[in-house]
Formats: sequence, structure tokens, C-alpha cells
Amino acid sequence: MAALALIRHGAYEQLPNTPSALQPYPLTPDGMVQVACEARAFGQWLEQSGYQPEPEIHCSTLLRAWQTAGIYARELARFFPDRPQLRSFPALCERSVGAVANLSTDEIERIVDQDPRFESLPPGWKSASDFRLPFDGAESLLEAGERVAGHLRTLPVFSADRRVQLVIGHGASLRHASYHLNVIEFSDISRLSMFYGHPVVIEKQKRNWVRLYGNWKRRPTANDPTD
Repeated sequence: MAALALIRHGAYEQLPNTPSALQPYPLTPDGMVQVACEARAFGQWLEQSGYQPEPEIHCSTLLRAWQTAGIYARELARFFPDRPQLRSFPALCERSVGAVANLSTDEIERIVDQDPRFESLPPGWKSASDFRLPFDGAESLLEAGERVAGHLRTLPVFSADRRVQLVIGHGASLRHASYHLNVIEFSDISRLSMFYGHPVVIEKQKRNWVRLYGNWKRRPTANDPTD
């Protein structure tokens, strides 16, 4: 397998106090600038390391991820062996909250409290890795991570050395996918996040994954994860 560059999308026009889930909004102007800067810095690493990006950039179907992929394709154009192509996959999306997508956390909790079939949501439900909302189509963070990890496992084995597959997705689901792939420990999920637009490049060497470039973002454990 080629090395994987796991990239969180840039800052976007996120609704306040609302799970990121399937929000359809674009990158902010500052987010576009930030992603371009991160892509250029990554290009310097490619030049120094001799790694070459695979010609297909994989991204989630959400606009912010697709825009981030497009900026990477533009900024790294000279490094691709062929003209880069963007491919969007639902499997790379953030954790779905199902039927209550794009509602505020207060509204979600109010709906649950009004439904006699459900118990009130537990404190910290947004950040609990194994918690799934009681609505059709909802996933837990661990389930979303397994979905993303499943996509990463399907990537073909490349014969060429020093190749890197760019994968643009969402912070929480990428972190949980990294746990399922044994890149990080379960305890790391709550204390790590991802910088906007910043690649974490990992490569499987023998039995272990090795981080080649980029850094995880440390965050207080009390914070709810956002994508």
C-alpha cells in the first residue's frame, strides 16, 4: 500500500452548536487560504522526500472536502504523474446523525425528550465514541470510523515505492478510522484532533504504521469533537 495522507478539510461555514455530520456548506475564504498554505508546505515535503502523490485524490462527498481536494490538486499539480482526478466517496463522510441531521444539539435533545420511546441523552453524547442517536440512519463515531477504515482498506497495493494517496475527509471519522487501523490507540481518540487542511502522512512498515509527515492536534478531552 502507498503511504496515506489523511487530510481534514479546511474551515467551513458550519452552523453553530450543530453536529457537523452532513452540513452542506462551503469553505470560508480563510479556510481556502489555510488549505492552500498547508498544500504548499506539503509540496515542500514531497520535493524533499521524493514521494509522489497518486493521480486520484479521494475525498468525501461533502462540499468542504471536495473543495479542499481541489485546492490540493491545484497547488500540487506539478507533483502528480498525470493530471489529478478528484473522486468523491460517501464512505469518507463524517459520522451521520441520521434523521436529525443539521439540527442544533438543543433541538436534538428536545426531540429526544419529547419522544416517550427514548431516554434523555447522556451528558457528553456528542463525543462518546460508542454512542449512537436513536434515529434512522444514525451512526456512532466508532461506526463512522469503521466505515472510513473500510474504504482505506480497499485501496490497491501499489508496486511503486514512495507513492502517497491523498484522502480528504473529516477529523472525527478519520481519527476513529485511524484507531480501527491500529494507527493510534483508543485512548488517543479523545486527546487528538486534526488541524484544518493539514496532512498526517502514515505508511505501513512491516507490522507497524510510521508517521512520515504532519502532526496530530492535541486537544482538551472536555471538548466535543467536530469534523
